[in-house]
Amino acid sequence: MRNPFIALLLFCSFAAKAQSDHLKYRRSSLYTIMLDEDRREHENVIRKTFLEFPIPDKFNDHNLETRKISVLPNKDHSSDINDFLLTNDIAKSLVAKWFNRDEKGCFNMNLVSQRGYYNASDIDVKTAMQSKRGTALLADAGEELIGNTFVLVSDLKFINKQDLSKEINNKVDRLSAVAHLAGTAGTLAGIGVTQIAKAGVRVAGKGYVVITTSYLYRLNWNDSIASVFYNNYWMDSKTYNEEKKKAFDKTWMFSLKFIGSEKAWADVQSTIYTKKSEDELVKIATINALDAVIAKLQKNHEEFRTSTPLYTTDPLSAKIGTKEGLEKGDKYAVLEQVIDEDGKTTYVEKGTIKVDGSQIWNNIYMAADSTQTIDRTLFKKVNGRDFYPGMLIKQK
Repeated sequence: MRNPFIALLLFCSFAAKAQSDHLKYRRSSLYTIMLDEDRREHENVIRKTFLEFPIPDKFNDHNLETRKISVLPNKDHSSDINDFLLTNDIAKSLVAKWFNRDEKGCFNMNLVSQRGYYNASDIDVKTAMQSKRGTALLADAGEELIGNTFVLVSDLKFINKQDLSKEINNKVDRLSAVAHLAGTAGTLAGIGVTQIAKAGVRVAGKGYVVITTSYLYRLNWNDSIASVFYNNYWMDSKTYNEEKKKAFDKTWMFSLKFIGSEKAWADVQSTIYTKKSEDELVKIATINALDAVIAKLQKNHEEFRTSTPLYTTDPLSAKIGTKEGLEKGDKYAVLEQVIDEDGKTTYVEKGTIKVDGSQIWNNIYMAADSTQTIDRTLFKKVNGRDFYPGMLIKQK
C-alpha cells in the first residue's frame, strides 16, 4: 500500500530537483528518417538540412545511424517504408540503443538512468529484479521512457511559387488548387490557406513551398515484452552469456505500431527574407514544414503529444509557441507528478489553463529575423490552484 507521507517526501524531493535542474522532465524519444529521391528539385539542400538539423528539444534524440530511405520518383512509397523498417529490424535497433548494447551484446542502464533521472544503482537490472521497488522502477522506465519511443518518416517535396501560381491560375477554385498541391488544408508557416491562395498568383521570383508527408510509428513495449527482454536477453559486462547474445540477435519479437500520417507545408517569401539565397530559403521552409507536421501529428494523435513544464506562474507561461501550433483559447491540463515509495510515477490533473492570446511566442525557425522580444507564451487559468514552475502541461 502506498504510504502518503513517504510519497509526499519523495515528490517534494523530485520537485526541488526538477527546479534546480532547470525544469528537467522526462521526454518522449524520436528517430527521424527522410525519403531520399535524387531527381527532386533542391533535394540536396533538403537532405542536408534534414540530416544536420537537431531533433526538437521537446524530444530525446534517439536517431540511429541510417537516416535516409532511397526511393524512386513518382510512386507510392508505403512499401519502401515498410520494407526498410522490417528489413533493418528498426524496432530491435531502437531497443538496443536504449540499453547501450555493445559489440559483445552486453547492455547497461546508463541511458535509461540519464533520461529518466533515476539513481543508477536503483535502476540496475541485476539488483532491480530482486526487489519490489526495483521491478517497479523497471516498469516505470518502460512506461515513461522506452514505450514513448517514436519513429517519424518524412517525405519532403519542393514546389516553386511560380509553379504554384500557374497551378492556382489553372483552377477555378484557387483554394482547391492549393489543397490539391499540398494534400492538406493546413497553414503555410502560420499563414491561412485562403490568404495563400489569393497571394499565390502574385508571388514571383524567390518564393518556395516545402510540403512534407510524415508517417508516425511507435515502439511496442509493455510488461510482457519487458519480461522476456530482461529474462531471456539481458546481460551486462559482468554476466556475459553467448546464448543470450545469439538469442537477441535472432529474435523478431520487437515491433513498431503505425500511429498515423499527416501532411503540412511551410512557405518562405522573398519579400520577407530579401537578402537570403535560394538555398537558405529552402532550408528555412524545410525546417518549418517539419515542425508543422510534428505539431499537426500531436494535435491529432494524443499519444504523441508531449508535456511541457510551466515556466512561470505569475504570469502563467510556458516556452512553447507557434511552432507547436498554439492558438488563442487552446486548453492545457496542468499535471502534478507524484512518485510513490517504490519510485513509480503517476500524473494527477490539478487544473486547466488556456492560451491567453495576448502573447503567443513566434518560435518558428528564423523568427529571430523579426523584432519580437518575447520568449514564452502566456496562459490564463481556467480552474485549479497551487500551480508552481515545473508542473507539466499537456494539450487537451
